[in-house]
Amino acid sequence: MDIAVAKEFAKAAAIAIGGAAPAIAVGKIGAKAMESIGRNPESASTLFVPMLLGMAFAEAIAIYALVITFIL
Repeated sequence: MDIAVAKEFAKAAAIAIGGAAPAIAVGKIGAKAMESIGRNPESASTLFVPMLLGMAFAEAIAIYALVITFIL
């Protein structure tokens, strides 16, 4: 395998894994927050900010993967 081809495969793997894992994490965070609000509707205001922070931190991982892909 040529080095250029291996480099392209590494880029593809980095963005595929780096994009899929945070997407799953954001989905789980949102699902669990909605489940919790469904069980206790009064907790919606207290769950909203931590949910958004968790989603933002998970999305930051995807941005790091994109940066690594550009660096490769």
